[in-house]
Amino acid sequence: MRLKYPPEIKIIMMPCTGRVDIIHLLKAFEGGADAVFVAGCLEGECHYLTGNLRAKKRVMKVKKDFAQMGIEPERLEMFNLSSSEGPRFAAIATEMTERAYKLGPSPTKRKLREAWLAEQPQAAAG
Repeated sequence: MRLKYPPEIKIIMMPCTGRVDIIHLLKAFEGGADAVFVAGCLEGECHYLTGNLRAKKRVMKVKKDFAQMGIEPERLEMFNLSSSEGPRFAAIATEMTERAYKLGPSPTKRKLREAWLAEQPQAAAG
């Protein structure tokens, strides 16, 4: 079965989400990502025991830091799913792409962000 998900999605595979460090998440945004999601094993079913729990803590920390910095924490998310849930992965990829479009360009892309904000209806800005 070939799954269809938005072409904007760039997949970076790792042996375990426990290897995802805060610096990886921040580098993704620095590199131009408007949104990032981490897809890990179901809780309690990590092949490396607690890797997905460590990743979840790191994602939550960055989301909290984003909120304190005035960056939408919705730009980052952690999802737990089984490797047999391909259609769910495609749905999550679509959801995150739509979320990124609604949030607009990342604040790290200052000029694009300013242009996008200028185009938004005034009601949304207030």
